[in-house]
Amino acid sequence: MAFEPDRLDRSGPELAVMLKDLRKQAGLSGARLAVRCNISQSKISRIEGNKIRPSLVDVEQILMGIGAPPGVVAEVMAMARMAQTEWQGRRALHRKGLDKKQGELAGLEAVTSEFRYFLLSMNTGLLATPEYIRESISHAPPTQQAKAVGMKLERQAVLFDRTKRFTFLITEQAVRYPLLPPDAMAMQIDRLASLALQVNIRVGVLPMRVKFSNTPLSTFTVYDDRLATIETDLGAAVFRNPGDIRSLLDRFAGYETHALFGGDARSLLNEWAWAFRQ
Repeated sequence: MAFEPDRLDRSGPELAVMLKDLRKQAGLSGARLAVRCNISQSKISRIEGNKIRPSLVDVEQILMGIGAPPGVVAEVMAMARMAQTEWQGRRALHRKGLDKKQGELAGLEAVTSEFRYFLLSMNTGLLATPEYIRESISHAPPTQQAKAVGMKLERQAVLFDRTKRFTFLITEQAVRYPLLPPDAMAMQIDRLASLALQVNIRVGVLPMRVKFSNTPLSTFTVYDDRLATIETDLGAAVFRNPGDIRSLLDRFAGYETHALFGGDARSLLNEWAWAFRQ
């Protein structure tokens, strides 16, 4: 699932222009196309003006209404699929502010029932102690840090909503990465073991001795089956296309078969915490 940040940034406007040009080449007004597609004229206008992101179904209906040939359909659908992916570069995220990002995540968490996290190199804020959170955002402007720490801690309340289900797959590297002094790292691992006891939370550990993937790894999160994010050191990509989300769900299920859960996971976590204490 490779993506090019610059290409993703341009895909939405390019798709809008492409659909508008195809409509004009077909000699159709927006109103006539709307009737053919059973889509409102105002929505056609917003799609062509890049004011809204069309779904793949919207694009298929428009192409059928235009009567586009198969080659054009394939090209436009490839562009539409790319437009379903949003790239958020690291610099842009910093300019937006950590508090804005935390607000967006809190809103997403409020409407999600099932969460799946694959954590490659670090813990997520939902699982983190205050010390771990502070150190993880120490690169951010000092004016943003205090508020962001508070918002991250507030978001942890979602873990105790028993109507929501969480599965965290965490590599040994992510658990044991020494972000903090040894005693604080032991407390962070203790928190993981404690949360693993909660009925709506599953914590799966992937030890380094287990070869569980032949594909390039990235941290990713899937919210229900409707949205997913992949994080890299350069930024984050947001996926809304069902095919992309299904691919990540399949990958997650594959990793899950290699993870240790329950008592086995807690025993390993306790062993790692004790190693830090020694």
